[in-house]
Amino acid sequence: MTDADITSNITLDLPTMRASYEGGTLDESELASTWHEQLQYWLDQAARMGVVEPNAMVLATSDSQGRPSSRTVLAKGLDARGVVFFTNYTSTKSHELSATRYASATFPWYSLQRQAHVRGTVEKVAFAETKAYWASRPRESQLGAWASPQSVVVSGRNTLDSSLANIQRQFADAEEVPVPPHWGGWRIRPEVVEFWQGRRNRMHDRLRYRLSMDSWKLERLGP
Repeated sequence: MTDADITSNITLDLPTMRASYEGGTLDESELASTWHEQLQYWLDQAARMGVVEPNAMVLATSDSQGRPSSRTVLAKGLDARGVVFFTNYTSTKSHELSATRYASATFPWYSLQRQAHVRGTVEKVAFAETKAYWASRPRESQLGAWASPQSVVVSGRNTLDSSLANIQRQFADAEEVPVPPHWGGWRIRPEVVEFWQGRRNRMHDRLRYRLSMDSWKLERLGP
């Protein structure tokens, strides 16, 4: 298919594209007593209702000059301390997290007409926590973490395939693949956690847990 063929098939009228959100409501009385219990509840609901990768979240970071970037990662830990994901510590996201120590992440459950948003400071997780999660990963994913020069320009797909093949040979006789020294977890320690439920006429429900001093306050925001 040529570029002309693709262009001729475009029929979307972006200004008129909209959906009426009829999926539900969100009232203060329905929320759990803590943000992490409420987030776990919505994650569990998303999984039960067939959302693909319900733990996928859009992670936003910025560099030291305030220039933002975002990408989708998978949440792999959730408790009162925060939300955890794992990545290459030499990646762009890790460099930016190291520079600013701050991040935000949004869980976009489009099919449920809802989303959750967390924002706060970040910290690297303890090695014991990284090691425990690493042991749960498929072997091929472990090898991929060793092979990938994440965020680095490469000459082509063959470079990546060759790198993986070399790593496969390197660990061919190893019963267990060790954790790479450049790989581990980050924890977002929320200062704000918002739960958003789509409503008719764009009058959405937005309820926010906000950390003030040492306690959490529950607030309703205008849509």
